[in-house]
Amino acid sequence: MRTTWMDPEQRADTGAEGRLAEKINHLRDRLYPDKASRPGYAKLAAQIREQTGKPMSATYLWELASGRKRNLTQDTLVTLAEFFGVPAEYFLDDVVASRVDAQLDLAIALRNQKVRSIALRAEGLSDDTLDALLAMVTEARRIERLGPATDAGDGGQARGE
Repeated sequence: MRTTWMDPEQRADTGAEGRLAEKINHLRDRLYPDKASRPGYAKLAAQIREQTGKPMSATYLWELASGRKRNLTQDTLVTLAEFFGVPAEYFLDDVVASRVDAQLDLAIALRNQKVRSIALRAEGLSDDTLDALLAMVTEARRIERLGPATDAGDGGQARGE
């Protein structure tokens, strides 16, 4: 499930600015999974200003998200973290980002009523039965060409392989 966060043509570099851009775009994509309803940077900057009460220009946000801007301030870092609901360290530390992304994966999966129902019904089953269920789900994902799922408890590593 975890692949490249930005399209190759959007990637400005692979340094710290490039990773920051990837993380901003990854969070924007998670917040607005439907591309058709995903806001542009002008609307997103307006939402950031409205939600946080802090200044954010569309141009500056676009420059950060494209990797072109290299002077991220502490205030901007805190503002972005507040808006996206992640710790500020998310943008600076790949280990923290990986842990938060695994938690986001779980939260997104649990939005689906059927996924919640499966999880709740599995509570109390033996470890052997849970292992068998995991094997079945892994095989179903393979058949549907979804790739391996990640588990919030494994730091984002693929399960069942």
